[in-house]
Formats: sequence, structure tokens, C-alpha cells
Amino acid sequence: MKKISILALHLGYGGIEKSIINLANLICDEYKVEIISTYRLEEQPAFTIDERVNVRYLIEKYKPNREEWKQSIKKLKPITFLKESYKSLVVLLLRRRKTITAIKDSDSDIIISTRVLFNKWLGNHGKKKTYKIGWEHNHHHQDVKYIESVVSSSKKLDRLVLVSDSLRSFYKKEFKKSEIKCKCVYIPNMIDKIPKSSSTLKNHTLISIGRFSREKGFVDLIEVFHKIHEKEPSWKLCLIGDGAERNKIVDRIYQYQLTDAVELHGYLKRDKIDALLHESSIYLMTSYTESFGIVLIEAMSHGVPCIAFSSAEGANDLITNGKNGYLIDNRDFDKMADKVIELINNQKLRKELGTEAKQISSNYTQKEVKDNWLKLLKKRG
Repeated sequence: MKKISILALHLGYGGIEKSIINLANLICDEYKVEIISTYRLEEQPAFTIDERVNVRYLIEKYKPNREEWKQSIKKLKPITFLKESYKSLVVLLLRRRKTITAIKDSDSDIIISTRVLFNKWLGNHGKKKTYKIGWEHNHHHQDVKYIESVVSSSKKLDRLVLVSDSLRSFYKKEFKKSEIKCKCVYIPNMIDKIPKSSSTLKNHTLISIGRFSREKGFVDLIEVFHKIHEKEPSWKLCLIGDGAERNKIVDRIYQYQLTDAVELHGYLKRDKIDALLHESSIYLMTSYTESFGIVLIEAMSHGVPCIAFSSAEGANDLITNGKNGYLIDNRDFDKMADKVIELINNQKLRKELGTEAKQISSNYTQKEVKDNWLKLLKKRG
């Protein structure tokens, strides 16, 4: 049985981390699989890992301290700033040295990188016989520097996996311009399962799931919900997640006196997330950028129609206006609120969109995605 190593930054909560664990679980029937995680954020990974998958942590004593470092600047604490800066330098040096050593010493037939930084180290230090695969989860968002970093880091890789076909086409053209031989492959992320039944879409509940970070736009979501709540006060907003922007979100909830209308659940296990999705009627996404948006597919699998800002690029590949949900251009809060209110007042339309959404989710099942990955891995594996 051939061996595959997957390079991960950490195994905490996040879309990339969930995708890594899903892939490891998916292919451990055919391959000996290990996940090499740079950091150990918690005692146990955030998502369930098949017992046949080996997990190896490179750094257990230190954790990333970006937020602590930023707070030391914000609060004007020079001593704390120096301490956090020193710690940050140590962490970065350890990350580089330990990851490169792990790549050099690896006996794996295939190594899959999941970050641009890892792509470069894998290409430069991976053994010649190793099948080197990059896996790009982020959308470039027209960021020239980021595009250049992805292209440059892929020079010595054999394949680059993209989570949307539009990204595959984009980087294929970029690679051709730079005469890079690495081939681009489209393999979408997957959902764990499609529920047998769908949400009744009768509950007065809106829902959104994700990390409370700026790019996910949850503060903006409270702004949108405030507009909805003024006209439809019986409807509630369910938020699942946590992160650096939590305090800002809570402040905005208090500002608009929405404490009885917004439920903050924190991070939840898969079964509890599914239960809340099943009890919801509309899914909202206000991300500034989103490479794929697995949460949209998960919501669709429950027959829940989705409304997203078109700035969340991955949503554009999943949502067709008026068919399974709606895309709102220019991050227009009023237009999103109006479209939500339109669906609130038209249950028949909600059901029509939800039925189509569930049908689309069938394209992202384990079988479909596994077949694509096994086809890719067997080209060299």
C-alpha cells in the first residue's frame, strides 16, 4: 500500500482543515495516509479522523500568536510587544525548519501541500521521485501579489488542485504565460452526506456558519439582519462559529438590541450543525471572499435556499440567481435584506429554490469527489 502525506498548518476549525480531514478519511482504504500538522492547537482535532490515519504534529510547545501580537500594538504595551514579537520569530523559524525537515525525510510516495508556503518548500525540498501535489483553497480575489505567489510556488509541483473550475481555468492560463509545467486540476470539496429528508422551510430561522474573521463578513451580516428584523421581527438569526471578530459581532448585536433575535452557538460538532441547518429556512453568506463555500453545499443538501454576496467568489460557482438562491452584487445590504424578506413572504418560492439546491448538492458527494481524487493520485501513485 503506497503512502500519502498531507501537509496541514493545523487541525482546528476551518474550511481547509475540514477538507484535509475529509480527504484523509476518504482515501485511507486505498493508501496509507498521514497528516503532518505544523501546530497542535488543541488536544484533539476539530473534526473526526479515521483511526487508520496517522497524525503527526511538528510543533506542540508553541502556537501562532498573531492576535496577541496585534493586541500588544493596539493597547500600546511595548514590553508585551517585544515578547510577542520574539515568540512570533521563534514560531516562524521553527515552522520553516521543521516542515522542510519533514519533507526531506519523508518516505511518502505522494505529498499533498495545502498552503502556498508549503508548495514552495515541497517543490524545493521534496525528493525527485515524490509525486508533488499542491491544493489551493483560496480565491485570489484579483490580488496580483497573491496570484504571483501561487504561480511561483507551483513551479516544481506536478499538479495543482483547484476547488472551482473557474480557478482551474484561471491558473491554467497563468501557468501557460509563465511556462510552468505543473498541470491544473479541478476537484471540488465535498460534503459528508446528503440528508434523506429536507428542511420544511417553515421555521422563522436564518442561519450562517463560519469563522468569525473579517473576511467572512459577519459584522456586515448583523447590519443586514438589522434591516430584516425591522420588517420581520419574528425571524431569528442563528450563527455557528467563533473567532477574532466575536466581540465586534456581539457589540453590533447589542447596538441594534438584537440579543433576543440572534443566537450565538460557537463551534459545534457536525451532528448539531446538521440539526440546526435542518431547522432553518434561508442560509446567508456575507463573505468578502470565498474560494468554494462548502457551507453553501451543506445548507443546500438540507434543501435550504442560499443568498450570498457575489464578492464571495465561490458562491458564484454554486448559486444560480432565481434557481437555487440569489447572488447580491456590490455588497448591497439593502438588496440582500430585500431579497431575504421576499423569500420570507413567499414560502412556495423558498421550497422551489430549496428543491433545486438539494439536487445540486448531489454533485459534491463523497463518491463523486473520491473518484476524482483517486484518478489524480493514480497518475503517479
